[in-house]
Amino acid sequence: MAARHITALMRQIATRDAIELVHPFAEFPTLGALAYVAECYGFRYASVRLVGKHRVLHVHLVRDPEPAARQRAAANSAAFPDPGPDRPVPGMYLGSLTPVPEARADVDLITALIRYDALTAAANRRQLQFIGWGSGVLFLLMALLTGVYAVLLPLAVLMPAFMLGALRVNTVRRAKLARQLTAAGCVPVRDGAGVERYVRPVPQPYGTPQGQAQGTAQGPAQGPGTPYGGPLGF
Repeated sequence: MAARHITALMRQIATRDAIELVHPFAEFPTLGALAYVAECYGFRYASVRLVGKHRVLHVHLVRDPEPAARQRAAANSAAFPDPGPDRPVPGMYLGSLTPVPEARADVDLITALIRYDALTAAANRRQLQFIGWGSGVLFLLMALLTGVYAVLLPLAVLMPAFMLGALRVNTVRRAKLARQLTAAGCVPVRDGAGVERYVRPVPQPYGTPQGQAQGTAQGPAQGPGTPYGGPLGF
């Protein structure tokens, strides 16, 4: 699965200025790792959206025009000229999307940003309240019309309670992520639609501690647990 994700990502990096990660069964850490690899090649995480009836998560990245991003992309392209399945990929153990220690903090931060934005997109309070209260009223009317009180009355109570509970859980999770992002130096902002998001600090220039090389580029690794050296980071 990691090989397929990496192949699809590298194809987009080579041909597009905007990347969309769409993996219905991928977990957030996988999406965070893919976004990290894309950023190593000059892209930058932009946003998420939930698409369709099943609310599939789409992660968007755009090519970063900043000089530091271009420098980072050039360095990683030189150190990892042929990334792909069973070949070295910046910041990941060979043959996987598991970050090496040097990349772990950056991957975790990107993953937290994606989680926060996804929870924000899912927490359409007005829509969920409408669904909750609307379904409650609908079940109540059905109970009055059909006389099936034993089944429909509990549903009339449970549906609004379920929706309100989901909103509460979402709020708690976002608050926890907000603390994590703030501790990492991210700043809360409002986008054009008035939605709160977090912006990372300006990336450090290549060659500072976050962007230092892991080591000397190596030949073929002995197993999937061996990281490759070379430029990466932000």
